[in-house]
Amino acid sequence: MRAGGALPERAGEVIVQGEDLGTWITAQRAGWEQLVVAQQYLLETIGVEPPAEGEATVPARRTHADRWATHLAAARQFHAREGHLPVPRKHVEELPGEDGESGTPVRLGGWLDNTRHRADKLTPERRAELDELGMRW
Repeated sequence: MRAGGALPERAGEVIVQGEDLGTWITAQRAGWEQLVVAQQYLLETIGVEPPAEGEATVPARRTHADRWATHLAAARQFHAREGHLPVPRKHVEELPGEDGESGTPVRLGGWLDNTRHRADKLTPERRAELDELGMRW
């Protein structure tokens, strides 16, 4: 998103430096009454308005399936580039954004390590997806 562009109305429309702006805006509107007047004013100056009277505002949350898909995409990207899946614990994989410029950082190393430790709780389908990439359990 460039300066002067339209603010996103839904989660997933605009991601900047790993932050989903639609989700952030929804959260600000949902917690409007807890913000101090100065915060409300600053949000209004960039075009974020308080929820209308009676409007239900629930912060958007990414589902477990959404998070799995993002991490799996990062694992596939890493595997395609490196030819293997052993990833250092602190490795962050940058997924390209929709505009080709801004990317989404994914903490791939930590996710793979945690997934490895919870392997007995994975569905056979999810385990098979990682097996295809040469996951070492």
